[in-house]
Amino acid sequence: MTGNELRKSFVDFFKSKEHKHFESASLIPDDKSLLLTVAGMVPFKPFFLGEKEAPFKRITTYQKCIRTNDLENVGRTPRHHTFFEMLGNFSFGDYFKKEAIEWSWEYITEVLKLDKERLWVSVFETDDEAYRIWNEEIGIPKERLVRLGEDDNWWAAGPVGSCGPCSEIYYDTQNMGKNNEEINSKPGDEGDRFLEIWNLVFTEWNRLEDGTLVPLPEKNIDTGAGIERIASVIQEKKTNFETDLFMPIIQGIEKVLDIKKEDFDETVKIIADHIRASVFLICDGVLPSNEGRGYILRKIIRRAFGAGSAAKGKVFEKEDIFLHKLVSYVVETMKEGYPELPEKAEYIEKVIKIEEERFSNTLKNGTELLESEIIKLKGENKKELSSDISFKLYDTFGFPFELTKLIVETQGMEVSEEEFEKKLAGQVQRSKDSRTTISDMIKDEFIDEFFEKHGKTEFVGYEKFEDTGKVLYVSKSDGISGYEMIFDRTPFYAESGGQVSDTGTVTSGEFIGKVVGVAKKKDVFVHQVEVERGIVPELGKEAKLEIDVLRRKDIQRNHTATHILHKVLREKLGTHVEQSGSLVDNERLRFDFSHYEPISRETLNEIEKEANNIILANIPVKIGYENIQDAKDRGAMALFSDKYGDVVRVVEIPEFSIELCGGAHVKSTGEIGLFNIESESGIASGTRRITATTGHKSLSYVNNLEEKLDKIAGMLKTDERNVVDIVEKYISDAKAALKSFEQLQAKLVKYEINELLENVDTVNGIKVLKKSFENKSIDELKEIVDRGKEKLQSGVIILGSDNEKAIFVAGVTKDLISKVKAGDIVKVAAQVTGGNGGGRPDFAQAGGKDGNAVGQAVEKAFEYIVSQLS
Repeated sequence: MTGNELRKSFVDFFKSKEHKHFESASLIPDDKSLLLTVAGMVPFKPFFLGEKEAPFKRITTYQKCIRTNDLENVGRTPRHHTFFEMLGNFSFGDYFKKEAIEWSWEYITEVLKLDKERLWVSVFETDDEAYRIWNEEIGIPKERLVRLGEDDNWWAAGPVGSCGPCSEIYYDTQNMGKNNEEINSKPGDEGDRFLEIWNLVFTEWNRLEDGTLVPLPEKNIDTGAGIERIASVIQEKKTNFETDLFMPIIQGIEKVLDIKKEDFDETVKIIADHIRASVFLICDGVLPSNEGRGYILRKIIRRAFGAGSAAKGKVFEKEDIFLHKLVSYVVETMKEGYPELPEKAEYIEKVIKIEEERFSNTLKNGTELLESEIIKLKGENKKELSSDISFKLYDTFGFPFELTKLIVETQGMEVSEEEFEKKLAGQVQRSKDSRTTISDMIKDEFIDEFFEKHGKTEFVGYEKFEDTGKVLYVSKSDGISGYEMIFDRTPFYAESGGQVSDTGTVTSGEFIGKVVGVAKKKDVFVHQVEVERGIVPELGKEAKLEIDVLRRKDIQRNHTATHILHKVLREKLGTHVEQSGSLVDNERLRFDFSHYEPISRETLNEIEKEANNIILANIPVKIGYENIQDAKDRGAMALFSDKYGDVVRVVEIPEFSIELCGGAHVKSTGEIGLFNIESESGIASGTRRITATTGHKSLSYVNNLEEKLDKIAGMLKTDERNVVDIVEKYISDAKAALKSFEQLQAKLVKYEINELLENVDTVNGIKVLKKSFENKSIDELKEIVDRGKEKLQSGVIILGSDNEKAIFVAGVTKDLISKVKAGDIVKVAAQVTGGNGGGRPDFAQAGGKDGNAVGQAVEKAFEYIVSQLS
């Protein structure tokens, strides 16, 4: 059975048991406490914790997952992965232990046809019910039925809350080449004879603060089975990497890198695992960055790239990049289970290629650090590179240790692998110590006392701009002026989904208060109110609530325009564009989205034009409520909704866009007015930001531009129609003047060189010119070096200039580069000023932060030249 057949057989089996099949959720979870989907149950967490009612009592799925806690083990063990798939069947208050056990056994033995004699089972040490079912009803003999403790067979959502025993099914691998001395072992013992292939979690208890266990009102089932492990068993492979889920990708790696797996086993496994993870992360909208899930993606791409470099025994340059060439192998292998992959393949390749190119530059910087350390060691007559440097190269620059070792050994030096491993182990341990488990991330949330007593605030702000509400809560605000007030109903929108809150007034009798902000906590709207007159009303009093209508209408314009912009971006740039943040207020809209490169002015103009076309069409905006699955089936973008269940609010511009959104919107697109893009910029690697205005603010923007243009025309003594022509003439004149200046400077350099050569030092018969300047440009220094080398015919030159920051240029004539190299000279100088640099052996330049240290740096470089020529 292939991996694809395995997936299908599992789903079909549980559909026959009346389970609803749910497609895999995204690797980006709705749960904000998680960076990534780390387990098959993550999409169903609200149902297990009782926060939401499950839409179906029985669900089955195969779920893509990512874990990177044990990243260093990937490639070293038979079964560690970053990306993996979990087969799952779930029951929410329906069937329990008996059915879960019976069906797991039926699927494993009758569908997968695994040898019953090689299957072992563990249960929790006091779970007599599960033990009896396995033994008496399934027929597992007691010698293959093991009781294990909390560490192995107990699941808990946290210190308090939902929990329950587990039961695991193991496959005995002893007939697959394992050591015979393990014959007497059992599940739970040390060793890898028993492979866990199935885990049944029986969530039946609620643990109280005092540790007491009380039965849950509804008992749940959470089954997890790793598809890679099961595939290794049914395909009779010793490792997951030998299954058909990996082998086509591995064959692609061998072809692209021109290596053989048997020669580079660990390297090939690392690349195969990491390219799978990278492809799926990018497909789900993650882009490489320096934080969050983007950092995880960047780390695994760079680890795979570094592994490839080490296998080829060199630092890959831009022309050596290879990972993007492997995307097609992953897509071809996984497309049956994930049909969205082919349509995004080209985009995924592009993202990986750009990240590879960036990393090749980073590796180059790492190489420069390593080379400077080697120069330093040679100067100190030392032969061993410290583990601090080898680990820094690995941790900061992604340098594989093997690559560091190779470079060091070619220089006749050595580096300790043992010390490096100690550093690495220390980092792994620190990662484990700080690790948050799935249980830690799942916390019971209790409805506070206010909600228990009064329920949620009735929001009427979609239909009304003013209303009356009963005062239910008043409290002096901590740390800020005014009061916090809660009413039974309100027209004030609370800040959420990127939209700012409404402002306005509260009046009650003689009291007048200014509402400056509204926050929503568990559907309770808390109003921040500053007193303008009178005494804050008592509880139970009626108050009149009025929002700032003009401000709200500007907010509505910007919010609907955000939906239009999002859809146009996806049409113009591609479906990889995903919203990663937004801010909608009365001044403008700010939209952050995933994209890998700057947008050209031409494309921005097209985006702006298309958005205005939709606005000018004056399309009525439809807003309604419907089942989330129905909305998604109609193509709704789920930006701020939960993944499963519940009725959702749908904002639709017919035949153009449809989104799930709780925000305020215009009644028709024509109300938005002029849509004007103010700026487009990058805010992080893989994330772009557009700011734009609508309505009155766009009009103000145009008026302001006209005023500036009029002012410029006045300064140039022309009218607005001729401004561009006049400015172009001034620029042309300025360029001509600058060119004349540069020509004069070049003539001066000729005379300056003659003067400089009168003060040349001689080292062992070799002429050396050293000189520090103030405010010399890099081009002037280069000119002096080039002409100086011509004049000297044989010699060495090092120049520096203090331009607030330090700049250095070095030159060595061809006959001397075997003795001293220009790149090494400028590195020595730059390090004195807190910088770095390099270049060719005959010519190099560098920079530093401390311009005041230029003179000292040039002297240090001169000392280095003397040491090499001596």
